[in-house]
Amino acid sequence: MDIEPVAWDHPDAVMLRARQRAEMAERYGTPDSESGSAPSASDIAVFVVARAADGTAVGCGGLRALDARSGEVKRMFVVPDRRGTGVAPAVLAALEQWAQARGWTRLRLETGPAQPDAVRFYTRSGYRRIPNFGAYAQVPDSLCFERLLPPASVPAS
Repeated sequence: MDIEPVAWDHPDAVMLRARQRAEMAERYGTPDSESGSAPSASDIAVFVVARAADGTAVGCGGLRALDARSGEVKRMFVVPDRRGTGVAPAVLAALEQWAQARGWTRLRLETGPAQPDAVRFYTRSGYRRIPNFGAYAQVPDSLCFERLLPPASVPAS
């Protein structure tokens, strides 16, 4: 599997985000289940796409800067037939490495009650439940999580 940063408007990024939003609409019963402000090209610091060996786009995720030392995970998604194959952990690891390389010390995220699989994944990945933050502070159905990142390792000279 290959994970590469792509432009927000890259066709594979657009396709994967559209599939993610369609799944969220189905899970929540509404086409607009966005609790906070939707991510955009102007506020996403990095967006990555995971590709299978044949080049097919199978997963994605992005980071939005919250401040100089922290960010928010946005639009994590893995196509259904590739779930459980290591794509999500690889995407999250790539995002965490990108954040660490820039000196970020924490990542936060928001999910919801119709995504118990996401809650299990993030909990297994070292994220802990926190009080709702930012735009989610007054949203009772938001479930917010955070992970403190270890400092980026510096190769020995």
